[in-house]
Amino acid sequence: MNTIILRTASNYLLPLLLLFSVFILLRGHYLPGGGFVGGLVAAIAFVLHAFANGLDNTRTLLRIHPGYFMPLGLALSFLSGLAPILRTGRPFMSGLWFDDPLPAIGLIGSPLFFDIGVYFVVIGASLTIIFTITENA
Repeated sequence: MNTIILRTASNYLLPLLLLFSVFILLRGHYLPGGGFVGGLVAAIAFVLHAFANGLDNTRTLLRIHPGYFMPLGLALSFLSGLAPILRTGRPFMSGLWFDDPLPAIGLIGSPLFFDIGVYFVVIGASLTIIFTITENA
């Protein structure tokens, strides 16, 4: 699609949607939302940008192949589940929390890092699938 309105709107919507996806990621730490939904919103932001500006422009904006987000997210999620075993001897995927909360986020613990890992896996998987379909179409 080659309309100037969509191109201009997508350039403004991309950072807003990415910020909203981070909000959903952090909100899901205590309320509905989380890594999966936040990752989908971030992927939709890049798909909108690719739809308006072309796939090549979006690939240069990302700078790395989205498939590299998947192993990064899996490693982060696995390490967040492994941290309670290594630190306290508690079972795999037990909640491990820092003592002091952060002002805007609240308590930080292993569930937040698990959600961030899921966030990266969802972004990587969905963008890899969509970009591959778009290339072959």
